Amino acid sequence: MLKLTSLADLVTLDADTIIDVRSPAEYAEDHLPGAINLPVLDNEERARVGTIYKQQSPFLARKIGAALVFRNAAHHVETRLATHDGGWRPLVYCWRGGQRSGAFTWMLKEIGWRAQVLSGGYKSYRRLVVRTLYDAPWPVPVIQLAGYTGTAKTELLARVAHHGVQMLDLEGLARHRGSILGDLAEPQPSQKAFETALAMELQGLDPARPVLVEAESSTIGDITLPPSLWAAMKDAPVIQVKAPLEARARYLSEVYADVLADRARLKEKLHPLRRHRGHALIDGWNDLIDAGEMVTLCRSLAADHYDPAYEKSSGPLTPRVARTISVPALDDPALEAAAARIAAAVQEISSTPARSVI
Repeated sequence: MLKLTSLADLVTLDADTIIDVRSPAEYAEDHLPGAINLPVLDNEERARVGTIYKQQSPFLARKIGAALVFRNAAHHVETRLATHDGGWRPLVYCWRGGQRSGAFTWMLKEIGWRAQVLSGGYKSYRRLVVRTLYDAPWPVPVIQLAGYTGTAKTELLARVAHHGVQMLDLEGLARHRGSILGDLAEPQPSQKAFETALAMELQGLDPARPVLVEAESSTIGDITLPPSLWAAMKDAPVIQVKAPLEARARYLSEVYADVLADRARLKEKLHPLRRHRGHALIDGWNDLIDAGEMVTLCRSLAADHYDPAYEKSSGPLTPRVARTISVPALDDPALEAAAARIAAAVQEISSTPARSVI
């Protein structure tokens, strides 16, 4: 039986494969990084056994459950596990490291594989994630990258990383672009899955160096940032990016091309803004959508919606603006030059956090 004492143990884990034998629904909500799902009870079977346990008899539930577990386990051995040789070392877990993982591991050991059960199962792993993100202060100094919508902050984060700066792409982890048009084709992860991804990213950060994050609210789509990170962000120095409205409009029309292409859905997304921005403005946007004038639409979205919202919410950021990076354009050369300046600003702020303007 293997016991995790910290998330760092996952980096040096002595196992060839991590196997999650929970139901597909449990696995989809969250799982250990890199784990594959070989359920010994599918969603319906798990619900059925649970109902029998509560309404009829624990003994009957265990008897029926055992038959299902071994039947499904045998199928996995015959199919997805058929190619492994005798030296294969799997680590198996279920919810609490109990009957499902124990039965499957017993079968694997009887075959001759060097299988182990994760002590405490997923629940023990989840406790480590909660302890990391909720029970302790955020351990790495934070610098925020702020600016109006359309100033290419997410792209700049990736470019700055190539200059040796630590960064966290929170929108990437949350699979959302952080605005009313921020949905991606791929659905957002569950809150637990986001926290797993964030906690594992944290394991790779150097606590002696600052990490650059994009300025966000406390939520990204349906995902809520852990209080420890949000508190660190609220106290962090800020690098602000500025770019001309026209450049931002063109950039937004390119970045949001997938959203802009579905005109009916785009109108649906903008409709709730009627009560905030008025019918005349939204009707004008709909006319631009019908005409295919997407750059003009993005210009108005920025000037008449995103910018006022940013100005209203960014008041607390103002005293913490340590550097302002003005970008004349948002093409490749301009963004690369801006990334180099941001990287230099991060270094300067981390050594002498005095406010100045570049």
